[in-house]
Amino acid sequence: MKPLTREWVKKAEGDFVIASRELRARKAPNYDAVCFHAQQCAEKYLKACLQEAGIHFAKTHDLLLLIDLLPQEMKPRFELLRPYMSLLSAYAVDFRYPGDSADKEQAKEAVGFCREVRQVSREFLGLKP
Repeated sequence: MKPLTREWVKKAEGDFVIASRELRARKAPNYDAVCFHAQQCAEKYLKACLQEAGIHFAKTHDLLLLIDLLPQEMKPRFELLRPYMSLLSAYAVDFRYPGDSADKEQAKEAVGFCREVRQVSREFLGLKP
């Protein structure tokens, strides 16, 4: 695995740990943060896959755009996750600003979607689940 790919994976795992830990928090859980870090994990895993495939990508948080950049051999698996990507992107943006807040169910859903993206990405990268 390329060194920069490893860095993307490490950053993605950091977001996964934060989202998972905050979802389990018993005292004052921050469900907005869960949703944000779930989206960040998915984004960074997609960027790790692109990096490993040698595909250049611009700075973006658009998960659907990142899927569109993936190599053909990866697209079928990730296309199945496209609906998750739309929701994860919305959760990350909608809950970062005043006016709307995530609840526990939305946070659980975000982490579940994140797990799916993480699993497919790790398989492509040859990493253990």
